[in-house]
Amino acid sequence: MDKVWLKSYPEGVPAEIDSTQYRSITHLFEEAFRKFADRNAYVCMDKFLTFGELDRMSQNMGAWLQSKGLKPGARIAIMLPNVLQYPVAMVAALRAGYIVVNVNPLYTPRELQHQLIDSGAEAIIVLENFATTVEQVLVHTQVKHVIVATMGDMLGGLKGMIVNLVVRKVKKLVPAFSLPGSITFNKMMREAAHLSLQPAKQGHDDIAFLQYTGGTTGVSKGAVLLHRNIIANVLQNEAWLQMPTQGEQIVFVCALPLYHIYSLTVSAFMGMRMGGLNLLIPNPRDIAGFVKELAKYRVAVFPAVNTLYNALLNNAEFAKLDFSSYKICNGGGMAVQQVVADRWLKLTGTPIIEGYGLSETSPVATANRVDIKEFTGTIGLPIPSTEIQILDDDGVALPYGQPGEIAIRGPQVMAGYWQRDDETAKSMTVDGFFKTGDVGIMDERGYTRIVDRKKDMIIVSGFNVYPNEVEGVIAGHPGVLEVACIGVPDKNSGEAVKLFVVRKDPNLTAEMLLDFCKHELTAYKKPKYIEFRDELPKTNVGKILRRQLRDEKKAA
Repeated sequence: MDKVWLKSYPEGVPAEIDSTQYRSITHLFEEAFRKFADRNAYVCMDKFLTFGELDRMSQNMGAWLQSKGLKPGARIAIMLPNVLQYPVAMVAALRAGYIVVNVNPLYTPRELQHQLIDSGAEAIIVLENFATTVEQVLVHTQVKHVIVATMGDMLGGLKGMIVNLVVRKVKKLVPAFSLPGSITFNKMMREAAHLSLQPAKQGHDDIAFLQYTGGTTGVSKGAVLLHRNIIANVLQNEAWLQMPTQGEQIVFVCALPLYHIYSLTVSAFMGMRMGGLNLLIPNPRDIAGFVKELAKYRVAVFPAVNTLYNALLNNAEFAKLDFSSYKICNGGGMAVQQVVADRWLKLTGTPIIEGYGLSETSPVATANRVDIKEFTGTIGLPIPSTEIQILDDDGVALPYGQPGEIAIRGPQVMAGYWQRDDETAKSMTVDGFFKTGDVGIMDERGYTRIVDRKKDMIIVSGFNVYPNEVEGVIAGHPGVLEVACIGVPDKNSGEAVKLFVVRKDPNLTAEMLLDFCKHELTAYKKPKYIEFRDELPKTNVGKILRRQLRDEKKAA
């Protein structure tokens, strides 16, 4: 293959990385614990956790899990937001030789039951706010051990008590639950204090995570991520970002949930590898509270999605912050809109470096150069040791400039879907490329532009309309805060374009938007229907759910 993208690489970025320098993720952790023992690794609600403390606590918790008779390779579910217990539980499970199953705390009982049964999880760590969901499904699963955490567990005596009181009594965020046989996080840690961890025998090909896809294309599937997949992606990202390893400690903003692979790799693992400090934000939707936390630290690395960047830009207090320490602002998870990227650059002086990846690729596969000065409208170049092909419907590689399905090959690509050989076979080519289901175009320099997901494409009178393009145009209207675009049935054209718009300007009308479109979109791409809403449905990562909007229209 002609790896044309290598000619576009920044100076100093290698074509390949060597992931053999670590035997396992545990090896990476333990190196960090030795090198950075006295440094702070995580902070949440002003409580710091050092690398040394994380080393000790994760060893103890890992030993406790082993004491329960859980065999190597057992699945441990973690159902936590971004609180200090998450890194403790995640590192403990991996060090003890187990497989981590990340669980969205906002799952419904149906979604949780599917994931626990499908993964065969035998233990779960859950925040008490979401324990009632576990209660409703526990009897149907293989889970034998339940550890219940609270917001105040690791914040210290008096402060922890006050936080728990506020959460339970004042804000009433903890529904009543009953989980006989469960143990509190703090009691578990007390029991664990006198136990010794038995080092796990781990290698590159052992499973580290079952990372479940969001389920936006059907039933949620577990992407099998091996130790080598995660190690590779950490080293690929480090090589690409070329962050300095000397001088001031790098502060990572960890606002996206750690149960999501983007945040897990780019914030948690990258931060630990580099001896950085991760600022944990339990609820990034509380923008006012989030901004107050940002004001306390000299932030250097800020991974986020378009909706979060947009929300911050629309907060007056955020504009008053000092952005002089910002070095890398990563954009992923969904398309970054140019209007958001331009505003962010103007305010902070730091461009949004858009990249691309999936749960199945651990996640990063492509990224823009970190030295860009303006929005490129592309997902960038394949990162080191990564190959991209654009395939037609028959799986044949297409020439530059032709739209087709993006396919990825590299050491970060998953081993397959958990217990779904049929789905694995559908998603992989015979020569090892993962077929993403996303439509893209690669140019002669190796830059790829996402056109859209196959399933999101709208066909109007035989013409293809890509929602990302339409949304990008509409987002540029000064009266628009957020927008989503779907196709709806139309007796004349087969499908028609429908917009769902959240206003920034309360006086914005459909007529004003249609007039705006006349100058920006060709006739078949123009919306036929416009619906104004107070908010749009999103995943917990902030990705707008077009599928939910489509389902609503079908049910109407």
